[in-house]
Amino acid sequence: MRVRKLGSQGPEISVVGYGSWEAGGTAWGPNESEESVIAAIRAALDAGIDWVDTAEVYGDGTSENLVGRAVADRRAEVTVATKVAPVSEGSGFRPEQVRSACDGSLRRLGVDHIDLYQLHWPDETGIPVEDTWGAMAELQDAGKVRFIGVSNFDRELIERCLEIRHVDSLQPEFSMLDRARADLIRWCGEQGVGVVSYGPLAYGLLTGAIDRGTRFAAGDWRGEEKDGLFGDLDGSLAVVDRLGPIAERLGCTLAELALGWNVHQPGVTSAIAGSRNAEHVRTNARAGDLELDQQTLQEIDAALEN
Repeated sequence: MRVRKLGSQGPEISVVGYGSWEAGGTAWGPNESEESVIAAIRAALDAGIDWVDTAEVYGDGTSENLVGRAVADRRAEVTVATKVAPVSEGSGFRPEQVRSACDGSLRRLGVDHIDLYQLHWPDETGIPVEDTWGAMAELQDAGKVRFIGVSNFDRELIERCLEIRHVDSLQPEFSMLDRARADLIRWCGEQGVGVVSYGPLAYGLLTGAIDRGTRFAAGDWRGEEKDGLFGDLDGSLAVVDRLGPIAERLGCTLAELALGWNVHQPGVTSAIAGSRNAEHVRTNARAGDLELDQQTLQEIDAALEN
């Protein structure tokens, strides 16, 4: 598994990370046992993935609890990332709320510090981002968190944060089927801001396992938001069909190709892939060793554009 430095000041992390949104509850269909989720996280670690991303809102703390249990005996070798969210879903972005949220995450994770603490998405209640980011800097100065980042922020908000303290990372949605943030990601790389992309498999579409007739399990949010989530489904499926021969020639799965492409894009440090299935996790991890030459990248880009 290749590793890269997260921005100009962050830690070395594997180019594929484990995302634990699915570990947080039933949003992805019938809940798995806690033991199977913990086994999936440990399978990721065994496969060379050395960092795990979670958040306070994933299952109202359930995900953080499971991540903490999964990494407890390997804490020194795992980078743990989590997030605080604005109200009403999260703890809130007022400085005192951010401090309290951090303490809550520390308790649930069972750790004495958080390696990467992130703002989950922009606040829309009028709290100045400078106040919130100042609180994040204070947590860093106090040693409760090592590095601080943002998620779903645009350039203007990141620049406002940079005026106060370096932004170690941005977590944006980015995949072969959603490249709208490519310029922002490239700019982050130029600023020394690491980028850890989420949704690199387009919520399963880029694995080849979803087609027009796919029916999701009861409770799986993808079924409830299928039309809005996948947009031009026929067009996306056509892209997947064009990518198939490339993956076959390289001897990898579509998921490996999608993840490999992601981490070859300018500015991307690591791609976050989550699953409650240990075998899927091991497949995702193999993408960390996939090398794509310039000719192959150009071939992929042509497939994405047609």
